[in-house]
Amino acid sequence: MNPTLRTCAAYAWRILVVGAVVYGAFAVLGRFHEVAVAVFLALVGTAMLRPVADLLARLLPRPLAVALALIGSIVLVLGVLSLVGETVAAESAGLEREFGDGLGRIKRWLEAPPFRLNPHVLDGLQSRIGAFLSHHRSTLISTALTGVGRLVEVVTVFALALFCSVFFIHSGDRHWDWFCTQLPETTRDRVRIAGRAAWRTFTGYTRGIVLVAATNAVLVGLALFALGVPLAFPLALLEFFAAFVPLIGSPIALAIAAVVALAAQGPVVAAVVIALIVVIGQIEGHLLHPIVMSWAVRLHPVVVAVAVIGGAITAGVLGAVVAVPLVSVLWSVRQALRPVGASVRPAT
Repeated sequence: MNPTLRTCAAYAWRILVVGAVVYGAFAVLGRFHEVAVAVFLALVGTAMLRPVADLLARLLPRPLAVALALIGSIVLVLGVLSLVGETVAAESAGLEREFGDGLGRIKRWLEAPPFRLNPHVLDGLQSRIGAFLSHHRSTLISTALTGVGRLVEVVTVFALALFCSVFFIHSGDRHWDWFCTQLPETTRDRVRIAGRAAWRTFTGYTRGIVLVAATNAVLVGLALFALGVPLAFPLALLEFFAAFVPLIGSPIALAIAAVVALAAQGPVVAAVVIALIVVIGQIEGHLLHPIVMSWAVRLHPVVVAVAVIGGAITAGVLGAVVAVPLVSVLWSVRQALRPVGASVRPAT
């Protein structure tokens, strides 16, 4: 057989085996995606709260320190969500009036040059929306009932995540040591090395992305407040959560803020918010990520983009959130298990 053909065949069957394993892993995760999501959230909570629990454990018994860390974080999250609800409720009346005036301004703007939109197109929009809702009422009710079922699933996932977090934060290292002792001695050391590298990268990425998201949210909140855009705090919170999807999350959140600014303050303020998208994107890409994330994750932007899009296609928003830390962990494990003398080219 031709040596080139033999080499290609050898690589081909290896690629097929790897592809089959990856497909099988994703099939299993897809079948038990609620459990996978709960464990992922538990790991995120452990990465954020384990240092707090360790600090409290110097003064209190370990179980009490874990309980205080978890309860404190839950109270903080619920408090922020309650504050968002109160803010929206307090501004609802004025916001409705501003949106009505803003929609009128947008309508006049679209009817003027250079758009010259037909006025009757927008005049009948509200009636068409009402007719659509009346004709599709049964579908909307069915969707609402489906949403109730989804709510039950979400509550179940968060309950399982909280349950797992208690044990991960309290004694996750002992659980990992026990798992390693169940493996054959020939692979035990390599698994320990891979586990340490994976956890170091995961915790570094989690804490880094939280810091980046918080910085983005503060910048957005201050800018929107200075511009007089309604719901500045809820929009800043939306920016915080959107920043967990690298590259595309922040622009989408700021685009929503631009729509709110357009309706409430007009096209000039909306243009300033759009400019804010560019500025914050530059700050995040060229300042925050290199400084905060480089010590934990070193992936080329092309790898990040492909991972985010691939994760979104595979598992929606959750896949986009999980993709980058998953790729980062796999890369760090691969680097940790390389032979000591092997040459390593930086993935930057």
